Amino acid sequence: MNIQIYAGKKNFDVQKAERYFKERRIPYQSLDLKKHKLGEREIRLMIQAVGMDRLLDREDKKVKEHPACYYNSADLLIPAIQECPWLMRTPVVRNGNQVTVGFAPETWETWK
Repeated sequence: MNIQIYAGKKNFDVQKAERYFKERRIPYQSLDLKKHKLGEREIRLMIQAVGMDRLLDREDKKVKEHPACYYNSADLLIPAIQECPWLMRTPVVRNGNQVTVGFAPETWETWK
């Protein structure tokens, strides 16, 4: 298992996700979205796995003010996320081609 946790800011769900993997002694890599620039293939994989609506944090006031909040095309959304990774809901947890957004222990249990 090669777990990666993408997080822009340390919110409660990010802390719970990190604790989940620590408590089970599952190694993970924590990636700060402010330092780690996402590639097009990474974002495309995330959109494909969870969908644009789930990936974008459309409830966030700052995100609502950004035009990307209203994009319906992955081709428009990918450059916007590369430029402004804070548009995404976090944590984004990735295990190969499997991706979850938010705290999802029931899904992580199935990752063997």
